[in-house]
Amino acid sequence: MKLFSPLALGGIEIPNRLVMAPLTRVRSGRNGVPGPLVAEHYAQRASLGLIVSEGTYPSPAGRAFPGQPGLVTPEQVAGWKKVTHAVHDAGGRIFAQLMHGGRVSHESTTGGHQVVAPSAIAIDGETRTYDGKQPFPVPRALEAAELPGIVAEFAAAARAAIEAGFDGVELHGANGYLLHEFLSPAANQRTDSYGGTPVNRARFVGEVARAVAAAIGSSRVGIRISPEHNIQGALETDPADVAATYGALMDELAPLDLAYLSVLHKAPLEGLVQGLRARFGGPVLLNTGFSTVTSREEALSLVDGGHADAVVVGRLAIANPDLARRWAGDLHLNEPDASTFYGDGAAGYTDYPFWDAGLN
Repeated sequence: MKLFSPLALGGIEIPNRLVMAPLTRVRSGRNGVPGPLVAEHYAQRASLGLIVSEGTYPSPAGRAFPGQPGLVTPEQVAGWKKVTHAVHDAGGRIFAQLMHGGRVSHESTTGGHQVVAPSAIAIDGETRTYDGKQPFPVPRALEAAELPGIVAEFAAAARAAIEAGFDGVELHGANGYLLHEFLSPAANQRTDSYGGTPVNRARFVGEVARAVAAAIGSSRVGIRISPEHNIQGALETDPADVAATYGALMDELAPLDLAYLSVLHKAPLEGLVQGLRARFGGPVLLNTGFSTVTSREEALSLVDGGHADAVVVGRLAIANPDLARRWAGDLHLNEPDASTFYGDGAAGYTDYPFWDAGLN
């Protein structure tokens, strides 16, 4: 079964084609420093081919959630060093996902830093903050002159990730956060060279990818996208515009020779996703749904059928730290407990059992 065979991703080889999705778990405290519990959680899952960390902010203004880790301060870098060492000691590989929350935040979460976005358009809804749930604020539209500073923050966070021992970084261009906001015509209503046309909306993401690749080497950089996911106000409802926008993005990315492209989409076999895969030209990881659980059968079909180079798995990786072993042997699975996805402590984080033939 090809799903359990090695795969080269940029400068590393992963032992199987199961990738742990970046999963928000908010267990790094108000200072954004991952502690021993975080290290234990990730090390438990080291048998997966590649771990992608939860979204990690590259600047204080980019913080989206209470309890989210960062890659900004020396204390955060030191905390991540303990995580990466634990993963490597267990034989694993781990990339840091760099995520700027953009307008998916609140000043109560960012520590008073103004919430920014491509355009001054608020998300309809509420967000969790340190002061309880509050409506999403109207963000301040970024000036064009500010964008090189945001690019530099991503590059600095990437260098910090390598200093912290990560094998590489994944840029979060999905799920309605800052990079995705530039891609979405609903979130990006700019009239300058970063808005309007599909090429213009893809421009900023391309600039970030080039800067990060220059900072740490393209073989250590992946990127995650979620076209047509339509979440957190980043709506993409015109198929022709979606194809043009993400096609333009692939034209930005393909020359960089990145480690991989990770695509979250509910229809991975259809023309959009497979067309982007061909246009990207490198390894493509598929994640088949945000609200549905990827099954073993689906994962086998995607990889063994030649539709993806690897499969990204979320909730089953939460509940089964030894998922690679369980799927390889078609063994019984632990069921994920959604009530413990977010919060503090070990419950639902480090207490899921490994397979035991005498108990399962």
